[in-house]
Amino acid sequence: MKNYKYHPKPLFEQRMKKLLEEKEDYEKFSEIIHKKPLNYIRANTIKISPEELKERLEKKWEIEQLFPEHPEIVLVKSQLLPGEIGKSEEHLLGYYYVQELSSMMPILALQPNPNEVILDLCASPGSKTTQITAKMNNTGTIIANDKDIGRISILNANLERIGVTNTITTRMPGDILSKKLEKLNFKFDKILVDAPCSGEGNLRSNPETFIMWNINMIKKLSGLQKKLLCSVIPLLKPQGELIYSTCTHAPEENEEVVDFALNQFPDLELENINLPIKCREGITKWENKIFLNELKKCARIYPQDNNTEGFFIAKMRKN
Repeated sequence: MKNYKYHPKPLFEQRMKKLLEEKEDYEKFSEIIHKKPLNYIRANTIKISPEELKERLEKKWEIEQLFPEHPEIVLVKSQLLPGEIGKSEEHLLGYYYVQELSSMMPILALQPNPNEVILDLCASPGSKTTQITAKMNNTGTIIANDKDIGRISILNANLERIGVTNTITTRMPGDILSKKLEKLNFKFDKILVDAPCSGEGNLRSNPETFIMWNINMIKKLSGLQKKLLCSVIPLLKPQGELIYSTCTHAPEENEEVVDFALNQFPDLELENINLPIKCREGITKWENKIFLNELKKCARIYPQDNNTEGFFIAKMRKN
C-alpha cells in the first residue's frame, strides 16, 4: 500500500527523472519507493551455519535462500508482526542479523578474506562490520570506527551479540583517525568507506527522508565524503582494495566523489564489480560536470530493479 503522507519534492523528482531518463523507468521507481521493503536477514556464520538456521526458522516462517552462492542471505516471506523479526530467539542469540539486501552488496564486492587487516571507517550500527567478520571467520583484525558515542554503543552491542572477537572499535572523526594511523604508518589490506549520505536510497524504510531531503545537504555531504575517502587512501597497502558506498542516488555524493579521489591519487584505479543482483553502471556526466569514463565500472542499485533499497558502490585498487 502506498504511503500518501510523504511525497517527493519537485527538485528530487526532476533529478531522478534525469537519472532514469525513461518515463516508464521513473514510474516504476516512483511506485516502489512508497512500498515497504522486503524482510531480509543474514545468517551469522560465526555462530550457526545457514543450513542450521534455515532448519530453525522454517518451523515458524516461510523463508527462501535466493542465492546458492550466498546461502547466508535469507528472505523472510511470511507476514510478520511489528518487531517480530527482531524479537525472535534466533535474533537475540545472534544467529542472524537483520539487514536489507542492497546493504549486503558492498561487502560482497569487498570480498574480505581470513587474516586480513581491514578498516571500516563509518561502522555503526555494525551491519557491514559483522558481515566482514563473518567473511573473515572471526580472524585477522578489523578497526571499526564511528565518531558518535551513541552510535558506538549500538555498534558495540551488535558486535557482542554476533560474537565478534577480531574487532577494535574507535571513536573519532574518520579523517582524524586516518591521519593518526598514517603517522603510525599503519596499512590495511582492505578499507570500507560506507559514507554518511542523504539517504535517497532508503525512502522505503525511512519515508521521513522525503521531508528531510535538501539539495544543500547533498552538496555539504559531498564535501565531507571527499574528505573521508581521500583521507584513507594513503592507508592502503600496495594492491590494497577499497569500497566506497552510499545509500543514495545523488551523483554529487557518488560518481563526483570517486572522480575527485581518482584525480587526486593517480595510483588508484577502479575495479569491475560482480554482484548477484542487477546493477547499472555509473554515470560519466551530470549537469555541467564530466567524469572519468571508467566511472562506468561503479554499480548503481535502484529499488525497482531488484525490489530492494537503493545503493551505490565503487571498488578501487591501489597500484
